[in-house]
Amino acid sequence: MKEFNVAENGGGSYRPLAILRWVMVVIFVSFGMQKFTLQSAQGIAQFITNSPFISWLSIFGLRGKAYVLGVAEFVIAALLAAGSFSPVLSAVGSFMGVVTFAITWSFFFTTPGVVTWSLSSDPMAWNLTGEFLFKDIVLLCVCAVLFLASLPRSAIRLRTG
Repeated sequence: MKEFNVAENGGGSYRPLAILRWVMVVIFVSFGMQKFTLQSAQGIAQFITNSPFISWLSIFGLRGKAYVLGVAEFVIAALLAAGSFSPVLSAVGSFMGVVTFAITWSFFFTTPGVVTWSLSSDPMAWNLTGEFLFKDIVLLCVCAVLFLASLPRSAIRLRTG
């Protein structure tokens, strides 16, 4: 466990990753709080219903499935925050973030009407919902960078020194 890494304890170009951690904490807290509003619960219902990964959450009802996701986002935020002290928690929280954004990115493909695929001059056109989901690629990548940076040097050779 001692081999795992925490950006806040790093030096050089590794240390600025701490900024990414705290930005993701703020994002997950914000997203988590939103899930406790009726408007958000209604807004995410179409994504959950059509998802092959989390459609099972519908057993909790409209508000319940949003609450489950909100609690999960708070847990991820807490793990990422604790990860500034514990490299293992950093790895767990950032991995959970990767999974979260991989699932939300999948909505781009599983939610009807988000993307219109064609063989015309515009092979992929998305609506505002698609544009909203597109940002999750960046958030997924940030969590992936945090995850990889948390791993022991023996597990991954992305850093030097």
